[in-house]
Amino acid sequence: MNPSRTALVLGATGGAGYEIAGALHRRGWQIRALSRRPDYGQTLLPYADWLRGDAMNAADVADAAINAELIVHAVNPPGYRNWRGLALPMLENTIAAAKATGARIMFPGTVYNYGPDAFPLLKESDPQTPRTRKGAIRVEMEQRLQHAAGQGTRVLIVRAGDFFGPHSTGNSWFSQGLVKSGKPVTSVMWPGRKGVGHAWAYLPDYGEAVARLIDRDREMSAFETFHFDGHWFEDGREFADAIRFTAGAPDAPVRGFPWFVVLALSPFVRLFRELAEMKYLWDVPVRLDNRKLTDFLGEEPHTPLHAALSKTLERMDCLPSTAQTRQEFNLRDC
Repeated sequence: MNPSRTALVLGATGGAGYEIAGALHRRGWQIRALSRRPDYGQTLLPYADWLRGDAMNAADVADAAINAELIVHAVNPPGYRNWRGLALPMLENTIAAAKATGARIMFPGTVYNYGPDAFPLLKESDPQTPRTRKGAIRVEMEQRLQHAAGQGTRVLIVRAGDFFGPHSTGNSWFSQGLVKSGKPVTSVMWPGRKGVGHAWAYLPDYGEAVARLIDRDREMSAFETFHFDGHWFEDGREFADAIRFTAGAPDAPVRGFPWFVVLALSPFVRLFRELAEMKYLWDVPVRLDNRKLTDFLGEEPHTPLHAALSKTLERMDCLPSTAQTRQEFNLRDC
């Protein structure tokens, strides 16, 4: 452990950024975070050095990255909003800062980059031919990172499926679609087709995998990509069943996602338009091949599903005891 090593985490209040920061901190890294609301960030990661600034401001990112050996670029536009206008400039600011300081960039990857020609098992070497606008933007982002690597900036991409975990955020299908926060589970909404598998990454496991890779930075090439498998079921609805049993509600119905409403209103509602574009990922099985990761690390960090779901649902106040406690607290507070 070397506490003098500094990592700048952009998006430290988000799900992936939070867990990556925590895993690095446990290894002795000094964590620096940039936020427009540093007081809020301080309540979530009190061990971090919080700086006020904006990832859209190149000078803010450059100042925050001084003496950093690693920049974790885990910041995303909220609610799928204006990816081209926001995501690309933020990434360029990170690349510029990394070039100036010599830091490696760590970038959480998505499956959006791939089209049906690469399904159902995604390998790092598969061609990236996306069928959506967001997928094309993600490909462009990784191309810019690869170009930066060719000019001497080291890059690590760790790709995973949909995230869930105790600190998942509003961009998560789990917390925004499958269950409702703040009350016991009475039903589970499932967006996928019956019999179609789906990849889920438990955020603490993902953060741990990233930290283990960073531990072996000197063994990696300038541009390195790994796939994280996470939790997988041949029939994705088994994941919904696991949620019901973990929540103590085995008889809660599993309801279909109202795609017909989303599709019908997508021309008029931006969020629905963005969701409709990604529907294809729920219609076909898409799994990540993690053999390169396990060959390199020896294993993929993997929390048993029941424990992972228990921690996630407890944090969301979706278990009967936590929801009741929160309700009683609110009543007393009144």
